[in-house]
Amino acid sequence: MSLNVNKIFVHTPVDIQVDLKEVSQDGKRLYQTPDGIFPSVTTVVGFKKQKFFAEWRQRNPEESKRVTSRGTKFHGLIEQYIKNEEINYDDTHSSLKGLFSLLRPELDKIDNIKAIETPLWSKTLGLAGRTDCIAEYDGKLSIIDFKASTKEKRESDIDNYFAQATAYALMFQERTGIIVDNFAILIACEDGIRQVFQGKPINYVRHLKTLIEEYKRDHGNL
Repeated sequence: MSLNVNKIFVHTPVDIQVDLKEVSQDGKRLYQTPDGIFPSVTTVVGFKKQKFFAEWRQRNPEESKRVTSRGTKFHGLIEQYIKNEEINYDDTHSSLKGLFSLLRPELDKIDNIKAIETPLWSKTLGLAGRTDCIAEYDGKLSIIDFKASTKEKRESDIDNYFAQATAYALMFQERTGIIVDNFAILIACEDGIRQVFQGKPINYVRHLKTLIEEYKRDHGNL
């Protein structure tokens, strides 16, 4: 069964021109960039929570595998949709269809897409990674992140999401000169809740820099 795509998304891509090679060092995910080898954004902004999640994965291996697979497939569906491709549901579990349908009204607020899964890095920050999407969301150029969650999120639980979006905004500006002054975290929860968290990257720059400094102290120089 396929989904009839009603919206046609406009794409105005910015060519970053360089792909990033992922490398591993001492168990850390790093990227080889034209300016050096940098840790991933997600590694740095989430390192304070890594111990908790590592222990959770050990206690819940099957659920961990399910959640990881859910995230990968969920992003795949969204990417097909915003690329104006036909979505084939044949191999997609019904719960994943529900999550996608739940988030679709927010996806339809996206347009004038500049980047999807685009490699970014910053010599200034010493970070690298791939951003989900950079586009207009509800008319505002935004860093857009797509999340699937088992349950509703509290804002206090996801400060690392805001730091991550801020890093991508700064990296995109460094690479292109284009200022992105909004982010939108779009979350579909398995309990039927749809959440949208918006903010301005400029308000989280200090928090991001604090996380980078804490990561440096714990892991040595980036």
